[in-house]
Amino acid sequence: MAIDKNITVGALVAQNYKTADIFSQFGVDFCCGGNITLENAASKYGVELAQLLANLEKAVQGKDPESDLINRLPLSSLIEHIIEVHHTFVRENIQAIPQYLEKLAEVHGANHPELVEVNTLFNGAVAALSSHLKDEEEILFPYVKRLEEAERTNKKTTKLAPKSIEDVIDTMNDEHDGEGERFRNIAKLTNNYTVPADGCNTYRVGLEKLKAFEADLHRHIHLENNILFPKALELEKKVVN
Repeated sequence: MAIDKNITVGALVAQNYKTADIFSQFGVDFCCGGNITLENAASKYGVELAQLLANLEKAVQGKDPESDLINRLPLSSLIEHIIEVHHTFVRENIQAIPQYLEKLAEVHGANHPELVEVNTLFNGAVAALSSHLKDEEEILFPYVKRLEEAERTNKKTTKLAPKSIEDVIDTMNDEHDGEGERFRNIAKLTNNYTVPADGCNTYRVGLEKLKAFEADLHRHIHLENNILFPKALELEKKVVN
């Protein structure tokens, strides 16, 4: 399959999530920064376009049933999937991970002062994501479900108030960008979650949990930025007075 250099990164990942691994290998942000073409992404990240396209074409030779399923889901079902899988994962881990990071900073901070900064950064994520999930679940997601119900019943509905859906989604995207940058910093500080020679078992588990948290965050943000948000914006045009 020949891939058009003018397709956006996010649109391609939405079609086949296997391409996310290729973007990660080339250092291309596919979740927060997915709204640029492959050609522009290659230029921005200093990647050889022909090489990127060749690797992506190889990746999409294999079907991705999960992406096919996600794209066929009604938006209400996609929202429930995001809440049950990703919001639950975030809430569980922002409770569990801090105890590891605090212990690591206490025990290993003298030899690895970066752990103190990692702990501070993750505490920032705890506060930011707690607020972010609440806003999605109480403001944006119910509105998207209302839009879908209006389409199903062939009725018009009113706009989100007091802010527009564009404003709310812009805020969500900005917050996603902030978390993406936060975890890029955490990954850099931990040498991409590498346990040092003097690291103990708690050190290993703590970094594994951070790595898993970032991976889930990428998938979580991808589902919203590249699939849910664009579809919600298009749906609003159809059913709002």
